[in-house]
Amino acid sequence: MQAPKMQQRFCNYCRKHTEHDVHRSSTSKQRREMAVGQRSFLRKMKGFGSFPKSNPHDRAKPTKKLSLLYKCKECGKQHTIGLGFRAKKYELVKA
Repeated sequence: MQAPKMQQRFCNYCRKHTEHDVHRSSTSKQRREMAVGQRSFLRKMKGFGSFPKSNPHDRAKPTKKLSLLYKCKECGKQHTIGLGFRAKKYELVKA
């Protein structure tokens, strides 16, 4: 999938349509790795077959989710739109 590097989009900060630079935001490590729920889930997953769900190893999604970062040319603020999407190939090209 190809998309243009520059797009006309609505800027929430300027409150008007302006040109935006598009960047792929890099994926970060999982947040709240040591949250109480995550700790109890990992404890439950140890040992022999566990109750809550079958072991999630080797059940990865076929594609990574990618989200785009839009940077306004006028005010320089950045924002994302939506929760991201899945695509096997995604490249930004000059239009």
